[in-house]
Amino acid sequence: MDDAIIPAGNRFAAGKPKSGARRPTAAEAEEAVRTLIAYAGDNPDREGLRDTPRRVVKAYAEFFSGYAVTKEEVLERIFTDVAGYEELVLVRDIPFYSHCEHHMVPFIGSAHIAYYPTEGVVGLSKLARIVEMYARRLQTQEAMTAQICDAIETVLKPRGVAVLIEAEHLCMSMRGVQKPGASTVTARFSGCFLADPSEQARFMMLVRGAK
Repeated sequence: MDDAIIPAGNRFAAGKPKSGARRPTAAEAEEAVRTLIAYAGDNPDREGLRDTPRRVVKAYAEFFSGYAVTKEEVLERIFTDVAGYEELVLVRDIPFYSHCEHHMVPFIGSAHIAYYPTEGVVGLSKLARIVEMYARRLQTQEAMTAQICDAIETVLKPRGVAVLIEAEHLCMSMRGVQKPGASTVTARFSGCFLADPSEQARFMMLVRGAK
């Protein structure tokens, strides 16, 4: 992990660009925000907007802090003393917000994750943290669903993983077709969930049973 600083709490500091390109300074980022304010048609020097560039840059460090941590770090601690438990582990309704990589507008929703452990289980909060890690990046919902599933599959090596994400995309609600309330559902399965449709049905029943 390059130059990442992990502050107290559940937020991660932003890291270097994934491309390896030079990361702009805070001053350069603030100047870019000033340009966007002017492009929107307002005066970046008026009183109400004078400190906005600084606030936006600070907010971006939080919004996109998922780049500074890896799946191995989030899921590194596995508990093996679980009395041989190998049945389904399901965490429902994990709230998240992310930003669409096409318009940099938020999409907001919930994730549901299930897996069948083999060598042990991970702390339940870690499943919420892996959602947060990928959500706090520029994303598409489809990619985020696959990334969460693949991360759990790679690090925990379970018998199977199921991920379901439901979200409302503000790029569809606020602009374009302007259809507020429309939701998008994506799912990804691996292992026994992929091989056995009854496992998928069980997962969906347990998730929908909470509604």
